[in-house]
Amino acid sequence: MDFSFSGSVCSDLDLVKGFIDKIMKKLNRIIDNGDTIFDIKLILNELVINGVFHGNECEDTKCVNLSLEIRNNRIIIEVEDEGEGIDYDFTSYNPLDLKCGGRGLLLVKGLSDELIVDQNRITAIKKLQ
Repeated sequence: MDFSFSGSVCSDLDLVKGFIDKIMKKLNRIIDNGDTIFDIKLILNELVINGVFHGNECEDTKCVNLSLEIRNNRIIIEVEDEGEGIDYDFTSYNPLDLKCGGRGLLLVKGLSDELIVDQNRITAIKKLQ
């Protein structure tokens, strides 16, 4: 089951929902595990919306690029925004601080088998069941 997708969406939240829904329709045809589909949709939502808000600062002239590939029984999701990038330290997040930011990447890390943060590009890798 090999599959690839590449696309981009402008930093407009009204467009993001349709963009992700379009991808999920394609993935629903090839992945039949409901829990895995749920995890992938959550990963996509978190990463693309983070790119819109934190990377592109909701500037609708900037886009978030997404590439997605399924091979060797795993999905590789790469999201890149037009922002300056981050140097995120997962060990510094404290849920008791009640901060408005930081939870999304922590959630994606928990749902992924591997998460790579490289400035303004984030790659999540998840094994398919």
